Amino acid sequence: MFYWFMKTFVVAPVTNVLFRPWVKGLDNIPKEGAAILASNHLSVSDSVFLPVAVDRPVVFLAKMEYFTGKGLKGRLTAAFFRLSNQLPMDRSGGTASMNSLAAGEQALREGKLLGIYPEGTRSPDGKLHKGKVGVARLAIATGVPVIPIAMIGTDKVQPIGKTVPNIRRVGMIVGEPLDFSAYAGREEDRFAQREVTDKIMDAIMRLSGQEYVDEYAQKIKARAAHGHKRG
Repeated sequence: MFYWFMKTFVVAPVTNVLFRPWVKGLDNIPKEGAAILASNHLSVSDSVFLPVAVDRPVVFLAKMEYFTGKGLKGRLTAAFFRLSNQLPMDRSGGTASMNSLAAGEQALREGKLLGIYPEGTRSPDGKLHKGKVGVARLAIATGVPVIPIAMIGTDKVQPIGKTVPNIRRVGMIVGEPLDFSAYAGREEDRFAQREVTDKIMDAIMRLSGQEYVDEYAQKIKARAAHGHKRG
């Protein structure tokens, strides 16, 4: 109820007037049934523009930090994200990350649309980075189609570190569904996971036109932060 109310009467009207988002390929998203919406990630505002454009509710895997804040602000932030269909995602890797995918898998088995950013974090440089295999594990385990999505220009609206967005037009391109049913039963196979993930990232790259970097975005961020401290 909160999700529908906020989208219909608050977020969508403001977004559509100020940013005039354009969308191509929206009919590639199924009218019913489960699917994974796998998108590039240029800005925190991606999680606003994408669900506004899609008629159906979208459940997102969001970073765990949004749900674990301290004090009143932390509790309010956690409540907002839970009420707006966000699920906590542990991004530390390994078993913790895989366990966090269970909530996403459950949402898919309930026939919902699951939004996920395979890069795991926002791009630090506007390029498309190596995808994490969680998206592949979900796709193989559930057998649902993966819809590649390219967000266009959202990094110009809200660059990293900027709280107040710039008013300018943004876009979204939705690609044709990807079918990975041939990999059924191989969700624990790390070679299958990497192969499927790379195919998803390739589809996103073709839609977005971004330069691809075969390195995790988090590693690039960590390296930049380390260099900044040393400087």
